[in-house]
Amino acid sequence: MMNKASFRRLNSFRNRVILIFFMIIIVPFLLFAYYTHIKSIEGISNANTGISLSYLLQTKKNFELYLTKLNDQINELIGNKQIQEYLEKPPQTSQEEESFTVNMLTSLYQTIPSIDAFRVHVYPIRPSLYPTYMSTIGESAELENEAWFQRSKASVSPTWNLFMPQKGKYAKPLITYIKRFSGLYDQIPRGIVSTDLSEDQLKRFFTPAEQMVGQKLLLLNEQGIVVFDSVDNKWTGERVPVESFYELMKSGSRATGSIDIQGTAYLPTYLRMDNEPWTIVSLTPLAELTGTIREINRLFIIFLVVYLIGCMFVVVYLTIYFTQPIAQLVRHMRKVDKEDLQHLHLSSSRKDEVGWLYREFDSLIHKIEGLVEAASLSERKKKELEFQVLSHQINPHFLYNTLESIRWKAEIHGRSEISEMVSALGNLLRLSLNQGKEITTLGREIEQVKAYVWIEQARMGKNVRILYAFDDETLELPFLRLLLQPLIENAIQHSIRDNFEKRKILLSGRREEDDIIIEIADNGEGIPEETLRKLHEDTDGNVMYAQSHKGVGLRNVNDRLRLYFGDNYKLTIESGKDIGTKITIKHPILKEA
Repeated sequence: MMNKASFRRLNSFRNRVILIFFMIIIVPFLLFAYYTHIKSIEGISNANTGISLSYLLQTKKNFELYLTKLNDQINELIGNKQIQEYLEKPPQTSQEEESFTVNMLTSLYQTIPSIDAFRVHVYPIRPSLYPTYMSTIGESAELENEAWFQRSKASVSPTWNLFMPQKGKYAKPLITYIKRFSGLYDQIPRGIVSTDLSEDQLKRFFTPAEQMVGQKLLLLNEQGIVVFDSVDNKWTGERVPVESFYELMKSGSRATGSIDIQGTAYLPTYLRMDNEPWTIVSLTPLAELTGTIREINRLFIIFLVVYLIGCMFVVVYLTIYFTQPIAQLVRHMRKVDKEDLQHLHLSSSRKDEVGWLYREFDSLIHKIEGLVEAASLSERKKKELEFQVLSHQINPHFLYNTLESIRWKAEIHGRSEISEMVSALGNLLRLSLNQGKEITTLGREIEQVKAYVWIEQARMGKNVRILYAFDDETLELPFLRLLLQPLIENAIQHSIRDNFEKRKILLSGRREEDDIIIEIADNGEGIPEETLRKLHEDTDGNVMYAQSHKGVGLRNVNDRLRLYFGDNYKLTIESGKDIGTKITIKHPILKEA
């Protein structure tokens, strides 16, 4: 498993630069070179296949014309009346056989020179009846027992046979065209003509004018046996020594791909003959075609080595002049993270980005030191204020006790209105302070509003027409304190104060998904445009409160909502002279009070 140190080294700037450099430049370069190499080989293969196929088509045409002409010449031999007469009846005596031999050979010597072949033999259909003739032409009378003779004797169609070298007969392989013939005027078999084609004759058709080194031309029979190999008949009489070659031949008349035969890569092209059960195959050594590409590959490798060495120098340069200074800067930053600001003043005379980083970091250290001093001073002042608050913590209790004493004396003297008013004021004060907590409940906020409305009614001697409409489930939900009272106060002071008999306020609340929606609506004169405009201005708080008191309650509630819950929870106000004012508060449902 990779440890943390190895992981940090992997994530270092230098290693990332090396990785990015390798991925952006080296890898695409290698991929492009590989793609170019593959496409070059493919292009050469396609070109060679096209050229070879054109040559094979011409070779096939020429060879088939030769075989057609050879067959015509053999037919002329078969149609010779003298030969037909000599073979009509087998000789009965030795004198007749000697006469047959002399006459037959004389006729053949006159006819055979016109046949374009290495050697032509005419065999009686039963050679055993012509021992003298067979001996004269150098063949055994037992020839008729050989498999090729029996096969040809039983076949109406001409056949081909490959004779491998035999001591005392022929030193090189021979391809023999064997044809049985019958009488001119009957269907009785008379004899068999065997026509031998030597290597020299086949090379006339299967040797390219500009043959590459190692290139082979093969002639395969229907069993896949090589009957002719243009290179010293090396594979003649055998199958091509790799089975993948035959698999490739099944793909069609034009091979696509290379094969490896005895350690040499060849590009094969083949063509099947129309009139004979043979296939002409061209095997071109891939090395001969890609010699130039190999030279290019060697130059590419040399260039790549030089390129990588140059990259190493670039990496060393980046390490010395960039990564090491940055690593040093990171170490100083870690000291800052540990709140160790001593002896961290850095300087650099470099004019590049690294020098800028050093100078900016040094400036940042100075600013941090100043902020630390300011924060320390602020903390001391905060402690002093907390001490002052603790020292005056008795003031709310003293005020509660004083109000309670006033209420008790008012009841003793029969002043119930004064007692109720003092009780409401005490309740309002208690709910407003909320024991110093910012979060109360919606129910307590409504109680505070009711206490404030009661005090206002007692103070002004007028009844405030205000309706409350809340879902019971919302009353226990947490709610930010002192949101509703300033808005109700604003509505009383600026909307219904001029006409308590006709003006009224509707305070309602409901839950919508994860929010509490509070609506405060009145049928007063509406809020002036100037007040609404100032509500949305980003004015400094001190300046705002130094201005007219008008709109301060709205601004205070709006700012507190935005401060606590974000801009999505600011006030929404609809106001107009004829429609009154409707203020909507959107308050999130908090988890706990």
